[in-house]
Amino acid sequence: MRNLFAWKIATLIAICGWLWLTFSATEPAPDWHKGELFVAMPPDGMDVETAFELELVTLFAQRLHLKPKPQAMDYGQIANALTAHKVHMAAAGLRSSEKFALRFSTPYQTLNEQAVCKDRTPRRLSDLAERNLAVVAASAQAEALRDIAKRIPELHWAERDGQPVSSLLQEVAEGSLDCTVANEEQIALARNFYPQLDGALDLNSPSHLAWLFAADADTELFDAARDFFETIKRDGTLSHLIDRHYGHNERLEAVDAVAFVNKTHTVLPQYKSWFEEAEALTGIDWQLLAALAYQESHWDPLATSYTNVRGMMMLTQDTAERMDVADRLDARASIIAGAKYLHLLKESLPERINDRERTWMAMAAYNQGMGHLEDARVLTAKAGLNPDVWSDVRKMMPLLSRPAYFEQTKHGQARGGEAVILVETVRLYHDILNRLEQAELMRLPPNLAVLMQYKKKFNP
Repeated sequence: MRNLFAWKIATLIAICGWLWLTFSATEPAPDWHKGELFVAMPPDGMDVETAFELELVTLFAQRLHLKPKPQAMDYGQIANALTAHKVHMAAAGLRSSEKFALRFSTPYQTLNEQAVCKDRTPRRLSDLAERNLAVVAASAQAEALRDIAKRIPELHWAERDGQPVSSLLQEVAEGSLDCTVANEEQIALARNFYPQLDGALDLNSPSHLAWLFAADADTELFDAARDFFETIKRDGTLSHLIDRHYGHNERLEAVDAVAFVNKTHTVLPQYKSWFEEAEALTGIDWQLLAALAYQESHWDPLATSYTNVRGMMMLTQDTAERMDVADRLDARASIIAGAKYLHLLKESLPERINDRERTWMAMAAYNQGMGHLEDARVLTAKAGLNPDVWSDVRKMMPLLSRPAYFEQTKHGQARGGEAVILVETVRLYHDILNRLEQAELMRLPPNLAVLMQYKKKFNP
């Protein structure tokens, strides 16, 4: 089952595959009025940033009654593809700039670009000149460095073709690269997997991200994009999408903890008896089930994701049928079915694994499927780690999005990093629920001083 952790990457189980099935166009794209919108996008379709762009593009195409046709290409290929009209537009997290003989849409997101290094964080931008620095070729980060190099001419860096930002961040974390530059959201997400990426130096050169069009692009399409962004900014759709995809990159910030604790008083009581019933049926701690449900739906029994995963426990249609649930929006039925499904996954793991480890692994399987969990366990064993311990398996799960790893697995590509974030965030919520259950804490107001006790990361 796919949880889509707080609906962050709530798109794209269905449409993500398009990015891998399409190819870089070799002929001019057909007139978009005929019903298809050809869009240049980066080839790494498993990145959170690409997932966000895909959902934006899909929403834009739907409003024009078009079918989106993502075309995978590296950043360096995009300008030529636009000029040759092989695509109608590009949606690749590109930095708005007047230097290109192309047209940029209204900016839809502003992100700070930051340098992150393997050991000590540089104190000044000039310190980067002494480091082995690499960025993705033709990216927003490369453009930001070119702007800075006007002031610091001794600054030098390498530009990597065909390599995503996430891969460079991994190199820095593992020590094979001194420094790279990424935007604040990319770094925040990477820290969930690589906590050693602790400090970052702001470049003071924020990127205003926009879609890109050929200079002679159809004015009607360009104007439609402008109107689209004006509309989704005004009605709150854009901020909702940004929150869905990036809102929990830092895991539990103070505001998240405040919202959670408030809902334990205002929302949870009406469902508590059903979570307790689910515990009686499965033996799984009701507070853990409640924490999972909050991560899935924020205890909203009517929640529905972009891919039609629905209900309190965000069940797919297949899982609902398997667990004999007729109405996924029935809160009690969803809670009971979700608990039984989690128990089923847990029981399918080898008995030699202790109960706690099986629980965390079952939760990862709840998110990405048992096949992908088993692939991660195989990779864990190959790496000389323990496939029966979650703290080792979670190191390998994010690698399921990388060809060098998923091509050697039985079940192929997966957003394994999503499962890691799901498990660790649920553990945080579970810890808060346990602490709130203690009488002395229940008498305290849910203020920031109390909540900050719970803002911690687990390192078993």
